[in-house]
Amino acid sequence: MKDLKIALLDMNNNHVNQGMRNIREISQQFKEHSNENVFITVFDVRYKDEIPDIQDFDIYISSGGPGNPHKEGYSWEEKYADFLNNLWQHNLTSEHKKFAFLVCHSFQVACIHWSLGNICKRKSYSFGVMPIHKTDEGQKDFLLKNLPEPFFAVDSRGYQFIEPNYETINEMGMKVVALEKVRPHIHLERAVMAIRFSDEIFGTQFHPEADPKGMLANLKIDKNRIAMIENYGVEKYLETVDRMDDPDKINLTQSQILPRFLQHASEQVMKNLVMA
Repeated sequence: MKDLKIALLDMNNNHVNQGMRNIREISQQFKEHSNENVFITVFDVRYKDEIPDIQDFDIYISSGGPGNPHKEGYSWEEKYADFLNNLWQHNLTSEHKKFAFLVCHSFQVACIHWSLGNICKRKSYSFGVMPIHKTDEGQKDFLLKNLPEPFFAVDSRGYQFIEPNYETINEMGMKVVALEKVRPHIHLERAVMAIRFSDEIFGTQFHPEADPKGMLANLKIDKNRIAMIENYGVEKYLETVDRMDDPDKINLTQSQILPRFLQHASEQVMKNLVMA
């Protein structure tokens, strides 16, 4: 048996959050069903200024979190920028690749870091179970291919990634793999919802880790409930609550994306260890 080391980066800045519970649970389920010795370590990035060393772990999952994704002068921001740089540079120069999944706030921070487009504040907070549309590249991506078109995921954000800089994206070998729903009555550009940053690094604006239990807990928060009713109306809000356990909505998304990422990453890491 080989050791497989996973780092979970908590970006919630000491705010109570269902996402980290979900990420821990998915990681623990992976550990329990793995043939390897899996070690999971949590780093409190924003509140305790903790960041893992790239050399110490094989797989990284970096969570969502509240607030402005642009730099505000905190010490963790430079450490996280170094983490992204070191991760990218390691994978360029080493045969033993490191794998990372970036969720929501982490996704936004990375997109700003690599100058991939306009990450700006939304006119209103978005919260709910939303349809996510795959691009042509997304249709082929192994993390998304088992999901329908569109698939559904939890969206919870005050910021958005619009106006992608395709020159930089193409230069770096990245691919936009998902966009938000088409809103023909609103003359605003569709936000980018997922990017394949590299063979080893993937990121989503939505929350692939979310489950019905966490979604219902979040809907008890006034800001989220009000945002959903304002955006979609009371009927849609009630319908969402009623259909929370729909097996082809967020349950399906949760069962596919992060578990497939962990399985693929572990297989690649172990293959490299065997070949070494």
